[in-house]
Amino acid sequence: MIDVGEKADTKRTARAQAYIKLSPEIIRLIQAGQLPKGNVLEAARFAGILAAKNTAGLIPLCHNLPLNFVGVEFKIENAGILITAEARCTGKTGVEMEALVAASTAALTIYDMCKMFAQDLEIRDIFLLEKLGGKSGHYQR
Repeated sequence: MIDVGEKADTKRTARAQAYIKLSPEIIRLIQAGQLPKGNVLEAARFAGILAAKNTAGLIPLCHNLPLNFVGVEFKIENAGILITAEARCTGKTGVEMEALVAASTAALTIYDMCKMFAQDLEIRDIFLLEKLGGKSGHYQR
C-alpha cells in the first residue's frame, strides 16, 4: 500500500458508471416487478452500496476509507440499464475504486437476477465519470 499518513484529509467525491444490456422483455419484467428473485433495482442498489463499503477487502492494495455516502442510481433505457454510483468521504486518498466497485457490483447483481431469462446479457462501459478532491484536483470524463 502507498503510505498516505502525511497527507491532509480533504473532501473526496467520485462518480462511476456501468451499463448492462438487457432485452426489452427483461426490462419489462423489471419494471413490472415480475422477476422471481424480487425487486432487481433495490437489490442492485444495496449490493452496490455494500460492495463500496467493502472495497478494501476486494482490491488488495486499496485503503479502507471512512465513507460518508454511497449512492447508486439507475436509468432504465430501451436496451438496458445505466448505473451511476457516487462515493464520498473525507480522507487522505480518493474514492474512485469505491464508486467503480459499487457500479460494477450493481451491474453484476442485475445480471444474476436476470440470467434465467437470457444468456446474452452484457455488462459494459464501466468507467470513472468524475472525481473531486485531493492533490490531482477535479477530473471529469
